[in-house]
Amino acid sequence: MLDTNKDSLKLEAMKRIVAMIARGKNASDLFPAVVKNVACKNIEVKKLVYVYLVRYAEEQQDLALLSISTFQRGLKDPNQLIRASALRVLSSIRVPIIVPIMMLAIKEAASDMSPYVRKTAAHAIPKLYSLDSDQKDQLIEVIEKLLADKTTLVAGSVVMAFEEVCPERIDLIHKNYRKLCNLLIDVEEWGQVVIISMLTRYARTQFLSPTQNESLLEENPEKAFYGSEEDEAKGTGSEEATATPLPARKPYVMDPDHRLLLRNTKPLLQSRSAAVVMAVAQLYFHLAPKAEVGVIAKALVRLLRSHSEVQYVVLQNVATMSIKRRGMFEPYLKSFYIRSTDPTQIKILKLEVLTNLANETNIPTVLREFQTYIRSMDKDFVAATIQAIGRCATNIGRVRDTCLNGLVQLLSNRDELVVAESVVVIKKLLQMQPAQHGEIIKHLAKLTDNIQVPMARASILWLIGEYCEHVPRMAPDVLRKMAKSFTAEEDIVKLQVINLAAKLYLTNSKQTKLLTQYVLSLAKYDQNYDIRDRARFTRQLIVPSEQGGALSRHAKKLFLAPKPAPVLESSFKDRDHFQLGSLSHLLNAKATGYQELPDWPEEAPDPSVRNVEVPEWTKCSNREKRKEKEKPFYSDSEGESGPTESADSEPESESESDSKSSSESGSGESSSESDNEDQDEDEDKGRGSESEQSEEEGEKKKRKKRKKLPEGHGEDSSSDEGSDSSSSSSESEVTSESEEEQDEPASWKRKTPPSSKSAPAAKEISLLDLEDFTPPSIQPVSPPMVVSTSLAADLEGLTLTDSSLVPSLLSPVPGVGRQELLHRVAGEGLAVDYAFSRQPFSGDPHMVSVHIYFSNSSETPIKGLHVGTPKLPAGISIQEFPEIESLAPGESATAIMGINFCDSTQAANFQLCTQTRQFYVSIQPPVGELMAPVFMSENEFKKEQGKLTGMNEITEKLTLPDACRSDHIVVQKVTATANLGRVPCGTSDEYRFAGRTLTSGSLVLLTLDARPTGTAQLIVNSEKMVIGTMLVKDVIQALTQ
Repeated sequence: MLDTNKDSLKLEAMKRIVAMIARGKNASDLFPAVVKNVACKNIEVKKLVYVYLVRYAEEQQDLALLSISTFQRGLKDPNQLIRASALRVLSSIRVPIIVPIMMLAIKEAASDMSPYVRKTAAHAIPKLYSLDSDQKDQLIEVIEKLLADKTTLVAGSVVMAFEEVCPERIDLIHKNYRKLCNLLIDVEEWGQVVIISMLTRYARTQFLSPTQNESLLEENPEKAFYGSEEDEAKGTGSEEATATPLPARKPYVMDPDHRLLLRNTKPLLQSRSAAVVMAVAQLYFHLAPKAEVGVIAKALVRLLRSHSEVQYVVLQNVATMSIKRRGMFEPYLKSFYIRSTDPTQIKILKLEVLTNLANETNIPTVLREFQTYIRSMDKDFVAATIQAIGRCATNIGRVRDTCLNGLVQLLSNRDELVVAESVVVIKKLLQMQPAQHGEIIKHLAKLTDNIQVPMARASILWLIGEYCEHVPRMAPDVLRKMAKSFTAEEDIVKLQVINLAAKLYLTNSKQTKLLTQYVLSLAKYDQNYDIRDRARFTRQLIVPSEQGGALSRHAKKLFLAPKPAPVLESSFKDRDHFQLGSLSHLLNAKATGYQELPDWPEEAPDPSVRNVEVPEWTKCSNREKRKEKEKPFYSDSEGESGPTESADSEPESESESDSKSSSESGSGESSSESDNEDQDEDEDKGRGSESEQSEEEGEKKKRKKRKKLPEGHGEDSSSDEGSDSSSSSSESEVTSESEEEQDEPASWKRKTPPSSKSAPAAKEISLLDLEDFTPPSIQPVSPPMVVSTSLAADLEGLTLTDSSLVPSLLSPVPGVGRQELLHRVAGEGLAVDYAFSRQPFSGDPHMVSVHIYFSNSSETPIKGLHVGTPKLPAGISIQEFPEIESLAPGESATAIMGINFCDSTQAANFQLCTQTRQFYVSIQPPVGELMAPVFMSENEFKKEQGKLTGMNEITEKLTLPDACRSDHIVVQKVTATANLGRVPCGTSDEYRFAGRTLTSGSLVLLTLDARPTGTAQLIVNSEKMVIGTMLVKDVIQALTQ
């Protein structure tokens, strides 16, 4: 179906192949058949072919390289989707040799009229950087250009590229900071997450900490929830009042740009994407003042209704937040109650949050919840609940006795795991007030016969040993029982038995001396070396010996020293040093690629770096300012963009204006809804004037560009406009200036300075320049012309001036000499050489003519020399030489065969066969042998060279050695390297050569500009970028040897 001429069948075949890929089936075997259709004219087929190639280009790199010229043509296609797909495929071919081609493609796409293509260019930047990190400087230039793009479609992708390639270059963000903040609300969700993460790090380096003056910002953490706005306003006044007795300390004033970021991210808390809400939550937690962080709590609680995977990530972050900002989540306590359908991990995380939120007010409710959870069938969850009860008892002294009594009641539970966990927690609680709980210790001592869990048994033994004075009668009896079962106990229990024996020996040696010696003797021969070592150490320490060691006198101090009570802390206590919402925070370990959150600066960096310079003479009058204020939806600069914009960028400019207006209106709403409205009123005024100023600045910059156009820098101004084509507003402004002249308001025309009288001329120049910068995709691609229409006239001039050059131009120059194809030892007496004759092959003009030289050095004749059935890569074909019937000993023979290499340097592998043997041989052509010389005039050369600029032009500098500075040697070396014809040139220091590739007839133009000092510049223009790159390399090698 793929080989048919019907587009409908091809489309059906491609749909089936893409469906196979979607189901996870391997379709790589179809690569040769699919790649042939990349030049198909049907848009739908071409789209699906590109989808396939993106998937398999990395696996089938050799075959993908054969079609690279088709991808390059795709970069100039009128359809923006094809241009983007071609760039996506090109960046998916992970071969270092095409790095220059990828770089040129990315630079070209970064200036494309379509924002979708520019977005794809941003996606290709990290791919190229991972392939060749040496291109970092050039990629940073492209990133800087794309960061200036005002299109929402591009913003997220270029920030992602910035984070991958050069996250340390924070200076690139300064000028674009306010624009990113304003565009944020209209960027796609994936881009919002990336931009918010980057702006969080940026803000930590550029603004002061809002909590730096704790004494000036003392406030009740519950105020944001329980207090009204009036209370907050009063709180603000009280803060100002507290600032008066501390004149030495400067009160904190939030930077307007810091406030802009908080204001523009706040509406995103209502986003449908959990990732965006989480990103805004971590931004507020790390950047916002304490009084404002509370707004994120409701949004995070809303996410708990989502899937369990989302709940898990959100609860991890809430658990960390609730340690430092407990009051933030207290009103939503019931949202963290556990459902029976929750997975175990979710239950444990909710327990963690409930424990963090527990205080003297809500502890009765929390404990009643815990009491219900203990009856659960999930044993891990029950164990975690008992630990949570212990933490509540530790943190809130008022309920310690209640919790302890409840845990003691659990000791009579039928479930051994519940009892064991209760014993471990009770042990930790008893260390706080051991004297008051002698009865509990006795109760625990009686449980040693029933409890079999090693950790619980070890905890009971430690308690009896540590507080043996509270149970003087029971302790020796417990030791007796443990001595009987010593050999059957676990290692952790054995160690505590040794400890118990040592403590009882020191406090009650009469009753326990023999028992202690017995236990130490058993431990001396235990299988575990830790237990053997502990037994020897303990014996030397407590049993007095003849030498009387110095330590034995201090045995009581060592064993019976008072131990501090353990502190039961949350496992999330130390996680806040990782950025919330990151993988490192989730894993509690630094993940690959994690960037540390910078510390707040001690002094505020210069805020003027984020300002855009504005010339004085373009300032608007107050009347214009009032007009701007009256326009709530469109600003003047946006309103100027006319309807003559290109089809690709027109909808984008509309969405951009909508985004700006919506972000402005959104920020206005958020300011009216903000919790501390009165506190921020002055800052709001400052921001309002700043937004007006930024609008003025944008308009002034654009007028400045119009003024610069008539000053004669036609080429520079057009290139500037080309570089700014990523911003849709600037595109529309330049392309629609003729319409603007008619549509502009009269007031604007009156205020134009007198120096702008040359504006019509400037507009004509800019429009002409724009034609030069129209993407090649819009112009119809003309087929390669073998003979120019003006060739006859040029030939007449040439025969008079450079007639001596004509014979040398047309006669072929010998290239690389004979090369060995088959050694006589490997060929059992048959030696075969080959050479590229550079003569046209009679059978097919698209084939390279190869002379094959046979010689028989054996003593027997070789019969039936011919080429076997070759297995060639896609596109390569061979025209065999006629069979040589017999080659007598000592004789030689010559044959001519044709090979179509399909404009690639891929080797042609085939078999040389005789009647008895087969020999596998391979011919790989130098890139210079894939072309034939072309005769053309100087004017024709310049005309064709002008068409092959940009990505089709490769320039390199070199230094010619002293032996290679004469005309004859330079021409000889170039023509020996590449089968090109010399083109006459008017200057003595410049050499020009021209040729066409044999298969596709693509032009290859070579220019060498040699200076008397030895420095030279080599320029190769070719539609085939791979051939051009390899030709430059070979010619430089030939000239510099």
